[in-house]
Amino acid sequence: MAESISILIPTYNEAGGIVRLLQYLQQHAPAAEFLVVDGGSTDNTQALAKAAGAKVLTSPKKGRAAQMNAGARAAAGELLYFLHADTFPPAHFVSLISESLAAGYGAGCFRLRFDMDHWFLKANAFFTRFNVDRFRFGDQSLFIRKELFEQAGGFREDLMVMEDQEIIGRIRQVSRFKLLPAAVTTSAQKYRENGVYRLQSIFFVIYTLYYLKVPQQKLRSIYNRLIRKSKL
Repeated sequence: MAESISILIPTYNEAGGIVRLLQYLQQHAPAAEFLVVDGGSTDNTQALAKAAGAKVLTSPKKGRAAQMNAGARAAAGELLYFLHADTFPPAHFVSLISESLAAGYGAGCFRLRFDMDHWFLKANAFFTRFNVDRFRFGDQSLFIRKELFEQAGGFREDLMVMEDQEIIGRIRQVSRFKLLPAAVTTSAQKYRENGVYRLQSIFFVIYTLYYLKVPQQKLRSIYNRLIRKSKL
């Protein structure tokens, strides 16, 4: 990739997996800048990430939107790649992104698959192959030129949920958006902890309340009450 790339990973208590992710990324994107933007972890996420070779920032505000914005401000790369700490992009993700940029796309994401063999999750993942904003999720990861991210206004820090989906509409106003023909693999741990059907029902409730413009503090309260081991 001719353009420099910064990979931004928002974290909160990700000690169990952050080293494996960073080692994987360093293997497949050795020239990238790795920024772990922590939201105040109470475990040793930060120390492990530093030891694994990442630059670690402590966000002044907890929350994915605030953490990702803080990382974007600190990033040296011309291209930003936002990645959840439990998600692994395909091995050739850098070349796929590079090809999209060369074709005139300034932003985009991947399809999604889960690391759990369950028919319902496979069905959910199937719909991420369609370029419909309602099917976009943060787990799919987002790449965008830094200048376009700034033009779009960054992530809305007042949003505690749905911040990854909300930004896509604003990105489309400043850039062509590419859905790449490959999938990232994300952890289904939350489904294992909460039950596949139960968790999906909770997500449906949260999404519905979001589109009904229920206040974010209320949404967070409902989310934390229903989700086991919530990190909000």
